[in-house]
Amino acid sequence: MEFSAWAAPEEMEEGAVIAEAPLILEVERVRKEFGGLVALDDVSFRVREGQILALIGPNGAGKTTLLNIIAGTLVPTRGEIYFRGKRLSGRPPYERTRLGIARTFQQALVFRGMTVLENVMVGCHLKGESEVLGAMFQLGKARREEEDIYLDALRFLNLVGLGTKADQMAGELPFGQQRLLAIARALATDPEVLLLDEPAAGLNYMEKNDLVELIQRVQQMGVTIILVEHDMDVVMRLAHWIVVLDHGQRLAQGRPEEIRRNRAVIAAYLGAE
Repeated sequence: MEFSAWAAPEEMEEGAVIAEAPLILEVERVRKEFGGLVALDDVSFRVREGQILALIGPNGAGKTTLLNIIAGTLVPTRGEIYFRGKRLSGRPPYERTRLGIARTFQQALVFRGMTVLENVMVGCHLKGESEVLGAMFQLGKARREEEDIYLDALRFLNLVGLGTKADQMAGELPFGQQRLLAIARALATDPEVLLLDEPAAGLNYMEKNDLVELIQRVQQMGVTIILVEHDMDVVMRLAHWIVVLDHGQRLAQGRPEEIRRNRAVIAAYLGAE
């Protein structure tokens, strides 16, 4: 298997610094069964602050299932997820979002009947503190908070390159821009960890380049990223650390240059000779 690109020397130095950063997320012996099917089998790994960690593997390896467990939309059969040393067991998705874990989905799930700006404001509202009555009657603090949310939403739209589309209906955006909008809405929740599920799927070459640059900017803002992606060029350009899943098990983990040459990984993707 030929991975056409990997991190430049200066990015490797950054990766070395991140390797000494504090742990932010720990996946400990996570198992998930669906009836008689074992989707994940005692998967463990750790994520450090500021890291871009890529989860890769063939179709059906369990990557999205693992993201769903981290986000709280699936409950593991056994095992634990720790966020800054605290167990996440029993916490629903909205609580995990408030703690600082946000995600996007394989499909660009946007509120098609709302404007692009309103979509992002939904994410910003998760940080709001005003009570319902204050918001309804636009009282003092609620009015100021709404103004702040409006400005924050514009800032995130500009970050992903959609600032000029603020008043357009979200459902009218092309597919690639809907993916960017989903990322902007996730960022609006002010995450410490951002889970990206196949963000490059369906994008053309130029859109993928723009996506890579965007993810790098987000990481430089201090956001830790867990990336599920099939496009290996995107993975090798972004990841500091790679975890490979195959048939629900952790097959390998390591730096991009190590994974690129790992015979077991090559066999999983292309089949052993």
